[in-house]
Amino acid sequence: MFWSAFPLLFVLFMLVLAGWLWLSANQEQDEAGLPPGNIIYTDTGTWFPNNDTLTAPDVRLVGKPDYLVEEADGMIVPVELKSGRAPDVPWDSHVLQLAAYCFLVEANYGVRPVYGILQYRDKAFAIDYTDELEDDLLDLLAEMRQDMSANDVARSHNDWAKCSKCSVNRQCYERLA
Repeated sequence: MFWSAFPLLFVLFMLVLAGWLWLSANQEQDEAGLPPGNIIYTDTGTWFPNNDTLTAPDVRLVGKPDYLVEEADGMIVPVELKSGRAPDVPWDSHVLQLAAYCFLVEANYGVRPVYGILQYRDKAFAIDYTDELEDDLLDLLAEMRQDMSANDVARSHNDWAKCSKCSVNRQCYERLA
C-alpha cells in the first residue's frame, strides 16, 4: 500500500518544499530591501556566484552592483547595499556609485533605469537617475582620467580614518595617517 502511494507522496513533498523555498526567497528579498521583481544579477554571493562584470568601454567604466532587479515592466533597478547606518541624506559618493551602476545597466542591457536604490542597514533611498546625475557622473569620470595622468593629485578630504585605510597612504605625501 505504501509503495503504491510513494510517487504521490513524493510529488506532494516536492510541492511543499518548492513552496517553502519560494516563500523563503521572497522573505530574503524583502529583508534585503530589494524591490519586487526578478533578481537577474547579484554580486553578494548569497544566492549564486557571479563573475560577470558590467562594462562601458567608451567611458572606461566597469562595475559589479550588489543586485539588479528586473521589475514586471522590464525596468532594471540597480541596488547597492551599504553596511552602515543611513545618513540623513545619502553621501554623494554613494549616489555617484549608484549612478555608475545605472549607466552600466543601460550600456549592458539597453534599458535606462529610472532610479536605483541605496539600501543602508536601517533605511533605503530611491535615487532618481536623471540626465543631470548622469552628467555629474561623466564629469567625475573625466576628472578622474585627468588625475590618472597627473604627476601629483591633491588629497580630496581631511578624514584621518579614510587615510588610514587607503591602499596608497604609504606613498602619499599628503597623508594624514
